Amino acid sequence: MAERPVAPTAPELVLETETGSTVMTPGRAYHVGRDPLSDVVLDDARVSWHHAVLRPKDGHWTLHDDHSTNGTYADGRRIDDWDVGPGSVIRFGNPADGPRAVLVSRSPAPTGPPAAAAPTALFRQPTTVRPLPARTIRIGRAEDNDLVLDDLVVSRRHAELRAHADGTYEIVDVGSHNGTFLNGQLVERAPIGPGDVVGIGHSAFRLVGDQLQEYVDTGEVSLDVQDLTVTVDQGRKILLDHVSFPVGEKCLLAVVGPSGSGKTTLLNALTGQRPAGHGTVLYDGRDLYRDYAELRQRIGLVPQDDILHVQLTVRDALAYAAELRFPQDTAPEERRARVEEVLRELGLEQRAGQPVHSLSGGQRKRVSVALELLTKPSLLFLDEPTSGLDPGMDRSVMQTLRGLADDGRTVIVVTHSVLSLDVCDRLLVLAPGGRIGYYGPPEETLDFFGFAHWPEAFEAFERDRDRDWAEQYRASRFHRQYVVDATAQPPQPDSVPVVAAPPPRPRSRGAQLGTLIRRYTSVLAADRTFLIVMIALPFVMGAMARVLAGGELVADKATSALLVLCVGAVLTGAANAVRELVKERVIYQRERAVGLSRSAYLMSKVVVLGTVTVLQAVVLTLVALLGVDLNAPGGRGVFLPPLAEITLAVALLAFTAMMFGLVVSALVRREEVTMPLLVLLAIVQVVLCGALVTLHGVPVLEQLSWLVPSRWAFAAMADTIGLARILPGPQTADPLFRHTPGVWLINMGMLVVLSVLCGYLVSRLLRLREPAVMRK
Repeated sequence: MAERPVAPTAPELVLETETGSTVMTPGRAYHVGRDPLSDVVLDDARVSWHHAVLRPKDGHWTLHDDHSTNGTYADGRRIDDWDVGPGSVIRFGNPADGPRAVLVSRSPAPTGPPAAAAPTALFRQPTTVRPLPARTIRIGRAEDNDLVLDDLVVSRRHAELRAHADGTYEIVDVGSHNGTFLNGQLVERAPIGPGDVVGIGHSAFRLVGDQLQEYVDTGEVSLDVQDLTVTVDQGRKILLDHVSFPVGEKCLLAVVGPSGSGKTTLLNALTGQRPAGHGTVLYDGRDLYRDYAELRQRIGLVPQDDILHVQLTVRDALAYAAELRFPQDTAPEERRARVEEVLRELGLEQRAGQPVHSLSGGQRKRVSVALELLTKPSLLFLDEPTSGLDPGMDRSVMQTLRGLADDGRTVIVVTHSVLSLDVCDRLLVLAPGGRIGYYGPPEETLDFFGFAHWPEAFEAFERDRDRDWAEQYRASRFHRQYVVDATAQPPQPDSVPVVAAPPPRPRSRGAQLGTLIRRYTSVLAADRTFLIVMIALPFVMGAMARVLAGGELVADKATSALLVLCVGAVLTGAANAVRELVKERVIYQRERAVGLSRSAYLMSKVVVLGTVTVLQAVVLTLVALLGVDLNAPGGRGVFLPPLAEITLAVALLAFTAMMFGLVVSALVRREEVTMPLLVLLAIVQVVLCGALVTLHGVPVLEQLSWLVPSRWAFAAMADTIGLARILPGPQTADPLFRHTPGVWLINMGMLVVLSVLCGYLVSRLLRLREPAVMRK
């Protein structure tokens, strides 16, 4: 396929006036005048309110006088339209002493990583401009910094801009939690020069001349999608086909289309989770893919499934999310204040103390949105937020999104519902094949397609497969008006691939682990059904084993009692864990995208579930065997009293079974699949534990049993009581049943080895479920 020719791009210049400097990038025009909203404001009576305009054109810049009263002068002569470039001197209002501006070239960025990437474009007037001192500037959230950033994602001591004696500068991260970025790439220490962009939280900084310019991302950003193409099967199947459209500030955009038209693919491409193979996404003029490491902190994503622990109250769910997402040095009162602010913004104050599961579908969706708003994202994406809601709730959710956009965000919602499209500013209709069938105002869509109702339009998409919907749209006035004329950015070359790396962690692994343990404990404690089963199961299984054991472990009673202990331990441990990862997968994936440590998440499950499982195993063993004559050789175990050794073996077996349960939970795609696999796991443990059939010397079967935890736990308990002595025969002649320290340690050690292997496997499976840009 022939590539589209790229138009020449005007160079970036700096317009220097007596009041400051303005970086002119080729993506837009720059207005000069007395109007305070002008890009270059000149407070002089000789300057008209709207005086002149500087525009990029065909690879250079032009100066146009905007019918000013006193004229515009370039290089000493009055002009109406004039080509300008580096070195041009411009006067406004008077050729001799009117306000003066000079155009100069921008210095190139230093070569080598990370500044080798093209400087990031910033198309706005600086929020603040300050002289650049010849000393170190401390930057952070604390009040005693030289440059204070009122931003909760910024650390109290975040970075330093260090000046050197030779007039050069470098940026140094001083242990921040969310990272410091240079030209979109995470750095710890790097030299910077004119044109480089330093990103800290929602702020970006540039050195321009002798000034430090700050640009604060307040949320009013634009998005420019250029020629996105996504293919699979080595290019044989196209999911998105050259999709281009602009999204303005404070815009609510809805994306609709028939199933398979590429809506989810587009969402993943726009959020950077699955970057397009061809094309560019410009975030307020910045290349999202190239600067993804920095800009992903400003993107909020609400998946179709709720990213909530429904057992928690609304306030607790937000509080734990804030604790995980804000820097470790954020004070509790700062986090609480932000949580309360978000609750008020979304009208959830009256529901703050309710468990999430007690809320209506629309209210739960608002809580999911609230989680994302904690860090004040500028771009908010939602995937099917009204799925499963009644028309009233559908309208309520869309009105909420309308309000979020009006408050200063760009909101993009993928939806199947067409009930409330009228509240949106723009509508994107994807036709089959991942091509644009329409982009423009929602109220004109049906007239464009020639239908009275939406069902007719969707039926036509399915019925008229040969109709070129995209070509029909490209030939329309809507394409010219809402795509071609509304696109502010010139065509950009393809983005560089997104570097597959997880984001910086706002908190250390240890701090995250503490938060996750407290949250998970709260979730389990609030689940009454889980608590009842957790308490009852070891007593029931223990009572069954006690009935089989009687007053003394003799003959076949010993085998049966130990077998029931094995089954009880396996069921207890595996049942605790088999659903825990799959049911939280959406939550994990979203939290992973904003800095959650994979190891901290896994360890929180191991610590909490492991503690519960071990306690259950102890109860199970004591109920079954306390007061029973275990009939061990000489009345002693291998190392410890017999009851202590058996309790230890059962506890370690239950823990290992719990780790196997986590493997199953990480492996499956749907929660309902876990119960059949739990039954299968239990059957395998019974058959291959060595209590029912002889395993020693049986090819294949014996080797398979090495991977079965109950095989080693049963053997360890058989060691303790000397099962070969109590019940002599071929089955108990297994070398693993010997009452010796070495054999007992091997049996117990294999349980530890299997637990570690399961933990490693779970970690790898969790990684496979993550988008590539989050993998380490």
